[in-house]
Amino acid sequence: MNILETIIAEKRREVAGCKQNYPVGLLEKMTEFSRTTLSLRQYLADPSKTGIIAEFKRKSPSKGWIHEGADPEVITAAYTAHGASGLSVLTDENFFGGSLPDLQKARQNSIPILRKEFIIDDYQIVEAKAYGADVILLIAANLSVTQVKSLASTAKNLGLEVLLEIHDEGELEHICDAVDLVGVNNRNLKTFQVDIHTSIRLSKLIPEGKVKISESGISEVASVNRLKDAGFNGFLVGENFMKAAEPGLAFAAFVKQLKEKRT
Repeated sequence: MNILETIIAEKRREVAGCKQNYPVGLLEKMTEFSRTTLSLRQYLADPSKTGIIAEFKRKSPSKGWIHEGADPEVITAAYTAHGASGLSVLTDENFFGGSLPDLQKARQNSIPILRKEFIIDDYQIVEAKAYGADVILLIAANLSVTQVKSLASTAKNLGLEVLLEIHDEGELEHICDAVDLVGVNNRNLKTFQVDIHTSIRLSKLIPEGKVKISESGISEVASVNRLKDAGFNGFLVGENFMKAAEPGLAFAAFVKQLKEKRT
């Protein structure tokens, strides 16, 4: 199996266990489940912000540990203070070192939060709402067109926005009305190779009205500006900040450069 297939096989086992140990009825009683969600679409349209969705993650299958022991409360607060348009929090434990409590701790911030996860079941969407997410991620590479429509519908019914991640032309058919944002992952999830030109190539093929987000492999301000010129509204950046001793300071320095280069 490739990396993605391995992750999904493990995710199926994980979700089955969670359903038994913490059923939907308990999730729906959690405090955050009843909160009014924030719109990532609106925040990305705000010209006073950076357009950057700053990601919190401790490790990845391709790089191993990036920042072991990182504190989500401290780092996401710094991201927010320095102008992030949104936050992305990895909740997969086995492959990315994340957890749902990480998402819960990030919820102290008053900007939209994406639950970055390999979602395969409605249960995970209820989890996302219960732990404070505003947006869920659906990955076209591991879902059928029908599955995307069904999961996206569940999310919309709970008041969550939907970010659909694609990587090539063949996945454009997964885009449906319930999808709010389309992310182009510059990383091939089957090989984990990265090419930023993937976003530029697919930009013109994404339907009008869908907010465009470029994901992965963004480490230079010049890349952000080039992607803006190609029509992207959002830029998901994680490893570039998380590999620094102080991710919040690394983000602040990046934002400073971004403002200087754009003026």
